[in-house]
Amino acid sequence: MKLSYLARKFGWAGLTLFFVLTFNFFMFRIMPGDPAGLLARSQRLTEAEVAEQRELFGLDQPIIEQYWTYLRETLSGNLGASYLTGQPVVTEIASRLWPTILLVGVGTTLAIVFGLMAGIKGGWYRGSRFDKGSLYGSLTLYSTPEGWLGMLLLLVFAGTLGWFPTGRYSSGDTEGLAHVVDVANHLMLPALTLALGYGASYMIVMRSSLIEIKDEDFVNVARAKGLTETMIRRRHAVPNAFLPSFTLIALSFGFILGGAIVIETVYSWPGIGLLTYQAIDAQDFPVLQGVFLLSSVAVVIANLVADVTYGFLDPRIQDV
Repeated sequence: MKLSYLARKFGWAGLTLFFVLTFNFFMFRIMPGDPAGLLARSQRLTEAEVAEQRELFGLDQPIIEQYWTYLRETLSGNLGASYLTGQPVVTEIASRLWPTILLVGVGTTLAIVFGLMAGIKGGWYRGSRFDKGSLYGSLTLYSTPEGWLGMLLLLVFAGTLGWFPTGRYSSGDTEGLAHVVDVANHLMLPALTLALGYGASYMIVMRSSLIEIKDEDFVNVARAKGLTETMIRRRHAVPNAFLPSFTLIALSFGFILGGAIVIETVYSWPGIGLLTYQAIDAQDFPVLQGVFLLSSVAVVIANLVADVTYGFLDPRIQDV
């Protein structure tokens, strides 16, 4: 791989991360309200006490000095403390990280597997009953709000049928293998909601790419050589049609650390998404800053990995 290509990609990733840090600082300072004002409303502080809190948070300093302090503390791993709990933001995020990785990781993996399989079959047999049914179904699921879909699944499978719990991570009174089964039972509906929404996008992209590829010259040459349709699809068409879906997959895994706000809120799943919702409701700006920074960095890194890997899969783009 060309060093110039790698240098260009790493350079853009570094600039993007710097922009994210800067945007993260100014975005929450142009919003109405500040830490001292929030404390004044919640604890009925006097003006002298509010001034003392402003000095404590460094809000009495010039904005540029606040910015450099923010950069220094953030790069050292100090993201501040939550206004709501008083705990360090890093601790708050770390306690919610595993449930989000479990939920979004499982849901995304299911979406990738079944979405790509449906897209390959539908694109290769374009116009078939399966293709029409899967396409219309995917378009419907893709346009359905996640919150509405989650509530519908809750109503049917938890409320009416009683097959699954209505929410939370676990029942809290199990250990060992029973705990694993309990968590899996609670995970089923939120992961299914996520998989149905994400899988529709994978299906649509893969189907479209395969339709464009299946009539290319190299596919016709493979047919002229006498290869079976299965071998042509598996060895020639799918590897070339997979590249756009690969980028989508990499970015989707980048969003894992950001959580699924709507789904986690609907199912009371104690992950990063629910933490974000609670921080918005309480105007807990340090937590919001930390979550935004974490999810943004994860997406930038995932995009960098996708770009570098794409260069290996298709060396032609290194010259673009």
